[in-house]
Amino acid sequence: MENITYDQLALRELQAWQREMQKSPSLLNMLSKATQDKMNSFIPEKIHTAITTTLKQMIRAVLFGSRITTARPGAPASLEQIETQVQKRIAIYRTAAAAEGGVTGAGGFLMGLADFPLFLSLKLKMLFDIAALYGYATDDYRERLYLLFIFQLTFSSQQQRRKVYLNMTNWDEQKQHLPSDINQFDWRSFQQEYRDYIDLAKMAQLIPIIGAPVGAVVNYRLTDKLGRFAMNAYRMRKLDDASLNLPVAVKAR
Repeated sequence: MENITYDQLALRELQAWQREMQKSPSLLNMLSKATQDKMNSFIPEKIHTAITTTLKQMIRAVLFGSRITTARPGAPASLEQIETQVQKRIAIYRTAAAAEGGVTGAGGFLMGLADFPLFLSLKLKMLFDIAALYGYATDDYRERLYLLFIFQLTFSSQQQRRKVYLNMTNWDEQKQHLPSDINQFDWRSFQQEYRDYIDLAKMAQLIPIIGAPVGAVVNYRLTDKLGRFAMNAYRMRKLDDASLNLPVAVKAR
């Protein structure tokens, strides 16, 4: 049996994830995206603008608001030690998200609507904690924008995912060209991709009786996926920072 270190195993997982991020969209992906775009075209522009503004303000309040949300970076440690703590933290947030989804799902339509900001805050707070465990200080505006890219990468169509991934590679160079004003971020695409991604999954949460179990399961799975994407996004940074004595990972094509 092949003996491999934790770092080598993490590298293999990272390379598989990088290939996944760069895959061309399948025919089903393209048809699904085209259908969603067509449905969105029927929604009045005023509604799109209102939703974009609401989501933008909610995320800005968490990402760029109170300093209480900013955790201190952890002390230097091996990748295995870091990720043991990260996985424990993800498990805590998965459980909390599932409980929140179950409670709001059991409350019917109005409580189901309340799930949106609560679940959004939980996911973003988890990203803050993960960044700190990997040793990145989110006091820096650019580090908070990286969290936003991780979020966008997780909850986007494959077409959009490839674009976002390219913005995250070679981050030390990329971040030098970031806009100084967060308002220049493409909030319209962000909210539309996010809504398209979670709408079908979350819709059943609004239905009485089945809303509670659906809300719990969906929140659990979405939180777990965000945690996995965040781990690989920061593994990619660690490799770029030469923090690991490993071969170069797969680069964006």
